[in-house]
Amino acid sequence: MDHVLVFDVNETLIDIESMDPLFERIFGDARVMREWFGQLITYSMTATLSGRWTDFFTLGQGVLGMLADVHGVEVTPDDVADVKEAMRTMPAHPDVEPGLTRLLEAGFRLVTLTNSPAGPGAPSPLENAGLASYFERRFTVEAARAYKPAPQVYRLVTEGIGVPPSACLMVTCHVWDSVGAQSAGFSAGLVTRRGNAPLPVAALPRPDFVAPDLPSLAGQIIEGRPGRIPDRPS
Repeated sequence: MDHVLVFDVNETLIDIESMDPLFERIFGDARVMREWFGQLITYSMTATLSGRWTDFFTLGQGVLGMLADVHGVEVTPDDVADVKEAMRTMPAHPDVEPGLTRLLEAGFRLVTLTNSPAGPGAPSPLENAGLASYFERRFTVEAARAYKPAPQVYRLVTEGIGVPPSACLMVTCHVWDSVGAQSAGFSAGLVTRRGNAPLPVAALPRPDFVAPDLPSLAGQIIEGRPGRIPDRPS
């Protein structure tokens, strides 16, 4: 059976905190970036649960305008364009390429599954970060017209590459993503990037692997796999 590692992109592979200076300039407080990203995820889920759809970048611009009203700040068209460009051009975390290389050398198949659109005629965030060549397939939620953690989003991967959910392990730094993937039959590994941690709620599945960076997570996955991805604890 193929063993497929499915990677989240935003914050897991690429560094959203690279946008802090931009939010410092616009709002006078870099911490608004985290507020913006959290609201962006909230309203992406809201759109899905409400049966609505708009792409992630358009939604991000709308949330920016909402926060401008909340904070009493004027956001100019140039600011909006800068945020849109920043969403496309975030750099990779420095630990990502060593971690991906280790996993490829261990024989895993690597794909991505992201909320960000591919964008016709423009490089994707993954391409701009110099990471695209590590992955055999790159899935975006646009094909499902729904956002993670909706079950149909994870099915994009299993149906797209012809493997069962039990062959897939979601690598993410977001618990909402790991819970969604596990509920769809995947295993999950959580990278505890700054601002992210396991959620101690007994009713929700806990990640199978937890590590502070990707090389450490890669080591756990490789060492815990005697020829296969380990079963989740029952």
